[in-house]
Amino acid sequence: MSGSSLLPFMDVSRETTATLDAFVALLIKWSPAINLVSRSTLSEVWPRHIVDSAQLATELPMAGHWLDLGSGGGLPGIVLAIIAQEKAPEVRFTLVESDQRKATFLRQSIIQLKLAAKVECSRIESLLPQNADVISARALAPLAQLCAFAHRHLKPDGIALFPKGEAAEAEITLAKEAWAFDLQAVPSMTNTGSQILKLKNIRHV
Repeated sequence: MSGSSLLPFMDVSRETTATLDAFVALLIKWSPAINLVSRSTLSEVWPRHIVDSAQLATELPMAGHWLDLGSGGGLPGIVLAIIAQEKAPEVRFTLVESDQRKATFLRQSIIQLKLAAKVECSRIESLLPQNADVISARALAPLAQLCAFAHRHLKPDGIALFPKGEAAEAEITLAKEAWAFDLQAVPSMTNTGSQILKLKNIRHV
């Protein structure tokens, strides 16, 4: 099912929707072999994964370099790169994925969909500092660990975007034992009880 009607918060063209549909087809094709997304969610790829990722695109104007950590199945990295083709074509994406098979999927998706993105098949902590304007990570690690990643790879005035579920408050409390940051919590447009944590000025306590 095409998800054009599921993007009410974003006016995208037919071409962008068609490219997202093409990506969904790739995701469904590859996922059974390398577990890109849970099998139980494959029938709900658009609402569960595409739209949930797309809501981060409101921050595209802030980025020249967008770094997506633990990209896995391209969520949100590939989704955002597709939307950026129309909304912010100057933005370049780096997708970081340590699993070689998933990195291969990401590279093939980038080639087939003709996206302005590259893949780093590396552990995040081993990668040279990326000096990114925006960092995203979806379902990757607890917030304290994400702060460490962002501190290494984010510009001093950059933004980190971390979608979190109902455990967000507990993760924030734990993260503040080691890190200080300016925090804005934005309610998720797709999941009741979830939120997007927008962090700036991340620093050691």
